[in-house]
Amino acid sequence: MTDLSAQKRLASDVLDAGKNRIWFDPERQGDIAEAITRADVRDLVEEGAIRADPPSGNSRGKARERQEKRAYGHQTGPGSRKGKAGARHDPKDDWQSRIRALRARLKELREAGDLDPSTYRSLYDKAGGGEFDSVADLERYIDDHGGDS
Repeated sequence: MTDLSAQKRLASDVLDAGKNRIWFDPERQGDIAEAITRADVRDLVEEGAIRADPPSGNSRGKARERQEKRAYGHQTGPGSRKGKAGARHDPKDDWQSRIRALRARLKELREAGDLDPSTYRSLYDKAGGGEFDSVADLERYIDDHGGDS
């Protein structure tokens, strides 16, 4: 096999790419071996006998693997954590989803006629004050207190 290292170096410079990205057409090795000037190399580039492979980006393979494992709770232990618990999972989001569910349920009960306006207002205020942990808790309260508070 012919030593084409000089041609590879020239092609690398001409194409402004690293030596490992330079591709030589195996069918044209004889022509490439005869190319001893930059002009010769440029001609071969135009003919398509020499080209630069596209640069490879960072592979996402390992990141995808990690995401798959984290989806079922692996690789999430204390040694992998950088932020405080409240930074990793905002407690405000919990509150928003909980209070929205409670208010929606209260609205349903009021529209169905199960709550009179004053009871509705009282329960609405209690919910806003953090009295109920969940919709189930709200319904337990209503069952125990018979809809009046």
